[in-house]
This record gives sequence, C-alpha cells and structure tokens, in this order.
Amino acid sequence: MADRNPVLKAELLTYAYLLLYIALSSGQIFFNKWVLSSKEINFPYPLGLTLLHMVFSSVLCFLLTKVFKIMKVEEGMTAEIYATSVVPIGATFAMTLWLGNTAYLYISVAFAQMLKAIMPVAVFILGVAAGLEVMSCRMLLIMSVISFGVLVASYGEINISWIGVVYQMGGVIGEALRLIFMEILVKRKGLKLNPISVMYYVSPCSAFCLFIPWIFLEKPKLDALESWNFPPIVLTLNSLCTFALNLSVFLVITHTSALTIRVAGVVKDWVVVLLSALLFADTKLTLINLCGYAIAIAGVAAYNNHKLKKEASRGSSNDAESSASVPIATSSVSNK
Repeated sequence: MADRNPVLKAELLTYAYLLLYIALSSGQIFFNKWVLSSKEINFPYPLGLTLLHMVFSSVLCFLLTKVFKIMKVEEGMTAEIYATSVVPIGATFAMTLWLGNTAYLYISVAFAQMLKAIMPVAVFILGVAAGLEVMSCRMLLIMSVISFGVLVASYGEINISWIGVVYQMGGVIGEALRLIFMEILVKRKGLKLNPISVMYYVSPCSAFCLFIPWIFLEKPKLDALESWNFPPIVLTLNSLCTFALNLSVFLVITHTSALTIRVAGVVKDWVVVLLSALLFADTKLTLINLCGYAIAIAGVAAYNNHKLKKEASRGSSNDAESSASVPIATSSVSNK
C-alpha cells in the first residue's frame, strides 16, 4: 500500500498539470478574444496586445532567472546561434502572434481553431523544403486527410470572413516556420533549451520585431484618439496569464512526454471549439463544421502518431521531441 501512494500521487499530479495546461490554454484564447473584441475594454489592437505580452514576458524572465534566480537559463548560447536561429525564431513567433490575434477581429474563435488544424500540413511542406522531412505516400495521404477536413469545416462556416482567414493562415505559416527553425536549432546545432530558456532568449527578440510595425500601424491610431483609458489591471492580468501558460507547458513537458502534450493539445482544441459556441455570439457551429474538424483532427492524430514512432525508432524521441516541439505559448493560442 505504501508503494502505491507515491505512484498514485505522481499520477494525480500529472493529471493536475494537464488540467492546468488545458484550462490556461483555453482560457487565454477566450481572454484574448474578449480583450480585443469587448466594447468595455475597447482595445482592438492585436499588435499592441502581443507586444505587451512579449515585453511582460521578457521582464519576468529576467527577474526570475537573473535577479531572483528561481529558474536557470541553459548554457551554450553564442552570438552566431542567436543571430542565425533565435532571431528567425523570434521574428516568426512575432508574426504568428500578431496575425493570429488579428484574425480574432474577423472570425470566431471556433473557426480560427479549425483553421489551425492545417498546421501539420504547413510544417510538413516547409520541412520537406528544408530537408527535414521526406515525402512518402503515407504522409501524402495524411496531409490530404487534414486538408480535406479543414476545407469541409470552412465550407460549413456560416459567416466566413476571408480577411480573417488570410490572417489566420498567415499565423499558421509563421508558426510552421518557427517550429522548423526550432528543429534546425536542435538537430543541426545541437542546442537543447527548456521552455524558460526559450522564453528568455526569444521574448526580447519578438518584442523588438513587434515594436517596429507597431510604430507604423497602431501607434498613429492611438495618437489620433482624443483620449483613451485602457484598464491596466485587465491588460496586466492578460499578460500574466500568457506567462502562466508558458510555465504550465514547462510543467507538463517536465513531468510527462511529447505524446502527452500532443494529446492534451487535441483535447484543448475541442474544448475551445465547443465552449466558444456557448461564450461568443459570433460562433455558429454547423454539422458540416464539426464533421470537417473531426476529419482534420483524425489526420492530425495520425500525423502525431507517425512522428512519434519515427522519433522512437531513432532512439531519441524524448529529448528531441521535447526540445523541438515545445511550443511557446502563443497569445493567439498556440496550437499547443
């Protein structure tokens, strides 16, 4: 009986971490949608919101690692690696957050989540172009299933906004590029970073990449306002939730595996799709929507299974997948 207690405690702790991740990831998506769309908050500035998240994350990472030294930053970063890998990762991450958040101004949370299911297709195509993936009949079939499912889900969308679709697909491409750069950083340059280290290095770079377009695109709009009074408590809490989501990813990866985080991500996606129909008036789910999304998710599950088996056969599943696939929590919600 004594031997079972520690095991039971560890299992309960793992489930607690998973529930925390799913709750924070889903909640952050709804929180961002509310901040950007709510008339009470009156903050329709996705670029500014994302910039705020990255600045907040940069400051907190610095305080936690350098001032209070609660967490440790992995060693091995050089100027050459930073310039050739971290900067592209930071830039593509900024692109993902910016475009993904902007999409919420035009399309529903549920439809945005359905479009994100196309992510493996974008990652695979870019991976083949970068020499990281090999084209095969099986992978071509899986990619076709995912694409077909997303097309069916899109066909079933009642109030489709093509501007929102373009923004969301741009965010998907940005995220796919980020994952490719992450894989190059791990596989070709041999640098393995935990999520806290990734946040420490990438957040300032992403903030800088977001600051430049913010000056030209959203700052003039703010300057044109006669007066503005955005609630600092709400925006600070929103940024804090984003950072907490990153920490929850760190806990899940540390105590489980790459397969677990992938399965949890699929569960989270369904939670977001179904809850959004209850929380937001702009979400109208149809049977075609749900059938198409189910087909796409089946393809995503097959893709994840194929990737995990492939990594396991190489004997490096745990280390390589954990480092290359750990998503930095996106303000649009990362398809983590």
